[in-house]
Amino acid sequence: MVDPGGAPPPIEHGDPHDLRDLFDNAPCGYLSTLPDGTITTVNATLLGWLGRGREELVGRLRFADLLTFGGKVFHETHFAPLLRMGGEVREIAFEISAADGRRLPVLVNAAVRAGADGEPRLVRITLLDATHRRAYEQELLRARQEADRERDAVERERARLQRLTEILQRTLLPPSLPPVPGLDAAAHYHVASSDRVGGDFYDLFPITPDRWGVFLGDVCGKGPDAAVLTSAARYTLRSAAAHVGDPAAVLANLNDVLLQQVHTDRMRFCTAVFGVLTRDGDGFTAVLASGGHPPPLLTRADGGVHELTTPGGQLIGVFPDVRVVTTTTRLGPGDTLLLYSDGLIEARGADGGMFGEQCLSELATAFPGRTAAAIADDLIARLTAYAPKATDDTAILVLTVPSAEPG
Repeated sequence: MVDPGGAPPPIEHGDPHDLRDLFDNAPCGYLSTLPDGTITTVNATLLGWLGRGREELVGRLRFADLLTFGGKVFHETHFAPLLRMGGEVREIAFEISAADGRRLPVLVNAAVRAGADGEPRLVRITLLDATHRRAYEQELLRARQEADRERDAVERERARLQRLTEILQRTLLPPSLPPVPGLDAAAHYHVASSDRVGGDFYDLFPITPDRWGVFLGDVCGKGPDAAVLTSAARYTLRSAAAHVGDPAAVLANLNDVLLQQVHTDRMRFCTAVFGVLTRDGDGFTAVLASGGHPPPLLTRADGGVHELTTPGGQLIGVFPDVRVVTTTTRLGPGDTLLLYSDGLIEARGADGGMFGEQCLSELATAFPGRTAAAIADDLIARLTAYAPKATDDTAILVLTVPSAEPG
């Protein structure tokens, strides 16, 4: 069955000389083997790739002998079994060894030709030069590896910036609220962006043994500039509270400080609510001043909800003679005072609607009898459910006078 001359299989139709030339000089390698792999026919193209003569292969070597060591192993464990079971295999990647030691990547297609009795008689094998494909794949691999390295570097830098942002954010907020006799207090800061410092701020601090300062504000913008302004605002409010008793005068002092700051090409300002709580029997007298900030919400022990409006209060850090309005109220047992930034009421849901003041007022009716922490947690949970992709930070500060009787 071996053809020492290496002639292609008999051709029934066409000019045999033209067909032989087509076979011998095709742009791909052809060979035929017996079922045991012994080479019976090989074309000139494949011989040229291998740098060998026809007499070195035909009847002497098997197809597997042309492969590299790894290819031989793969041939025995995968290629040959697949060929026996399915009768053909397609586009199997191998490397063949040339006489000079070079390795040529090829894609191999093989099909079994059976005799009249159905038994395998011949295996026809086609080899396609995959040199350019291999180079292309290697280039793609290098490009992918480089992209992976760049992505990893970006992710590491992003993680580093996030850690720095978190650290900076923590320095702009009190680590915890101090205990105030007769008052239950809780705060929460919902950060919209993990890689940009927010501009909301709040604090609760003692002024005298029976007087406490409280404030919540929102600086225009985000990032480093906003962080600088936030730090200045917090320091100024705490410092002014120790020397100026009137909340309106405290905000006016903050206005003067912000106007003296070195401004960039963008105006920097803030809104803020500042209050003084004075112990008054079983509760507190609260004097609150507001500069352009959403009005605090007061929920009475009976569930009644009231906005502590300060009409006409102007933004802090814009006008030299800022107008600041105050309001006074009393917090008795069971009453709750809520300070918040506009990120709460202006959060937009999937339908484009805002969380809104009406929704907040409805939620506030359920405040009585609950702890400050429970109220804060519930508000943030409601906000997150309504607007999971909120784009603005939200700060809330809850002050509750516990009821005289539990529940």
